Amino acid sequence: MTSPYERPDTPELERLERLLALVEEELAGWRARCLKAEQEVGQRSGKGGASGAELQQARQRIGLLESENRLLHQRIAAVREQIERLRTRIRFVEEHGTGDAA
Repeated sequence: MTSPYERPDTPELERLERLLALVEEELAGWRARCLKAEQEVGQRSGKGGASGAELQQARQRIGLLESENRLLHQRIAAVREQIERLRTRIRFVEEHGTGDAA
């Protein structure tokens, strides 16, 4: 039997969890792209090396990907903090009630 009480923050927690999942997927995609770029650079250097312009472009691309990776890590950390704050508030409300006496 389900409880007649529905937590008021459940939709927000679900939204945050979906957002976190999307950010993690995006991060995984960027990581895969970065690894592929690093592999391509490694293959080129094994074949006599990339030209100066190609090498410079690859390094810039890697720098951009690393910057985006750091940004995504920060976003994930911020979302996790929000979720933890909401969980703390939920625990408080569950322990102390809402103050609405019927």
